[in-house]
Amino acid sequence: MQAGPTILGVDVIWVATMLSAVAAMAVLTAIYAATTVKDPMARRVKALNERREQLKAGIVASTNKRKKLTNKNQAADKVRGVLSSFKMLQDDQIKKTQMRLLQAGIRAKDLAYFIILAKFVMPLVIGGGVILALYVFDVEPDWGAFKRYAATAVALIGSYKAPDLWLGNKVKKRSHAIRKGLPDALDLLVICAEAGLTVDAAFGRVAKELGKAYPELGDEFGLTAIELGFLNERRHAFENFATRVDLDAVRGVVTTMIQTEKYGTPLASALRVLSAEFRNERMMRAEEKAARLPAIMTVPLILFILPTLFVVILGPAACSISDNFLTT
Repeated sequence: MQAGPTILGVDVIWVATMLSAVAAMAVLTAIYAATTVKDPMARRVKALNERREQLKAGIVASTNKRKKLTNKNQAADKVRGVLSSFKMLQDDQIKKTQMRLLQAGIRAKDLAYFIILAKFVMPLVIGGGVILALYVFDVEPDWGAFKRYAATAVALIGSYKAPDLWLGNKVKKRSHAIRKGLPDALDLLVICAEAGLTVDAAFGRVAKELGKAYPELGDEFGLTAIELGFLNERRHAFENFATRVDLDAVRGVVTTMIQTEKYGTPLASALRVLSAEFRNERMMRAEEKAARLPAIMTVPLILFILPTLFVVILGPAACSISDNFLTT
């Protein structure tokens, strides 16, 4: 079989085939992502209904029903029992994990026990597997003592930190999505307040109007509207809103709402000032990203765009020169 033209010892046809395969895979991935977009409204409405039922149960249910609600997850009870037997449960750790789950948009508090269990089991499984592979079965005989130690340390530390990294990534993405829609939500809150709506009705209206554009923000405003209608003190509803969202901007909004409730100051004027401030911050972040763009594009330009440009420009000439040398 005759070999194809080469550039610097690399087969051009093989490179073109691999690039075509990558491009086809990217097109298929884009088509799949475009055709499988899920409507977040159904999930959001289900979560709001569950929160409403939980608040109703906490207010009017009997003690036996509360016990049924809290003990319905038998798997979580078993995990909690295993962790308690190993003396691995600490109240601060459980509360912190549950708070991070709320900030990530996960309402199941029992999942905190599974995350704590994963931080205990994953190092044993993954780290133990790496130790067995390197030191017992000698999978990489060419590796020295330092490489084996480094691989074992990375496996142990990475598997221990993996649940926290996963949870932190979800919190970061959700906080970023909420930050994008917060100025629009405050503008709509100002309009609702000036129209004469109550605070809980204004929060419900914002959740309804912005639910499709910003589903995470609509979810939080909807939960706050429900808690404003069910909790004994409205202050607790606002504080829960600040707890569920890991943003300083949301804490500022909550502080403003609590102060207006306490001192009777005009809500619309205070929210208008906050909305203008958040819009200025969003514009400054956009300008900062635009200023960083030339420096960020330097590496992709050197690694991907310039080699492709050289192949397109010099490829035909190199193939012609190679063919001339072969014929002579």
